Amino acid sequence: MNVLAVGAHFDDLELGCSGTLIKHVQNGDKVTMLVTTDSAYDNPNGEEIRSAEVALQEGKAAAEIIGARLICLDYKTFMVPFDDNLGKVILNYIETLKIDMVYCHWLYDLHRDHQYTGKTTLMAARHVPRLLMYRSNYYDTEQQFRGNFYSDISEVMEKKIEVIKAHKSELERVRYKWLDFFQKMHENDGQKIGVTYAECFEVVKYLI
Repeated sequence: MNVLAVGAHFDDLELGCSGTLIKHVQNGDKVTMLVTTDSAYDNPNGEEIRSAEVALQEGKAAAEIIGARLICLDYKTFMVPFDDNLGKVILNYIETLKIDMVYCHWLYDLHRDHQYTGKTTLMAARHVPRLLMYRSNYYDTEQQFRGNFYSDISEVMEKKIEVIKAHKSELERVRYKWLDFFQKMHENDGQKIGVTYAECFEVVKYLI
């Protein structure tokens, strides 16, 4: 199976679905991670919080742990468009790589980059038979995340933690809160289906 996972920034895929991507690789599937921005950004005072070079280095390290190919586009953070240009780029990869399954951002995420990357991926992947949306942050939103598809990541949870830790710059920024939050979230989702840890997705379509 050829799998494409699309995220707006380096760390989105790692937080949202890296456990499942690791399982795909272990099962012999070819996994490609596509990131739409260089993931650099400054604070409101213009002080650099994360450089593009550091973000790319961390993204490559995470992809290597997962065992996935990494493709990086060059949109700037907060500047992801919802248009045909990005859609054509994603569609080209879908067709060239003969993608069978796509993971994308949940459409109601508060971050505009996440929303537009998700919406554009959904449009580009309209002919792909399997499409699941993941959640990569923990903010409340006007829409409820209706997770209804579970992936048992119990055996790869430690490796997922290793993947997240590859993003040292971001972990330091959030004071390592991600590790505790996502571990507890996956534990809670796992309880719903009788396993130790699970990643939860919202189904757009899934052909059996």
